[in-house]
Amino acid sequence: MFENLTFIQLISNLGFPIAISVYLLHRFEKRIRELERAVSEMAKIMENKKD
Repeated sequence: MFENLTFIQLISNLGFPIAISVYLLHRFEKRIRELERAVSEMAKIMENKKD
């Protein structure tokens, strides 16, 4: 999404609060994916230790 629109264009078209929300959601998405991977990896390790 950010490839086509610059942050300034978002602010002018959507307003400051919406632009900030979109920016933060975009950043948090990456962190949530990393957390999902870590939890999945940890679950695999725990499963291996049970055996």
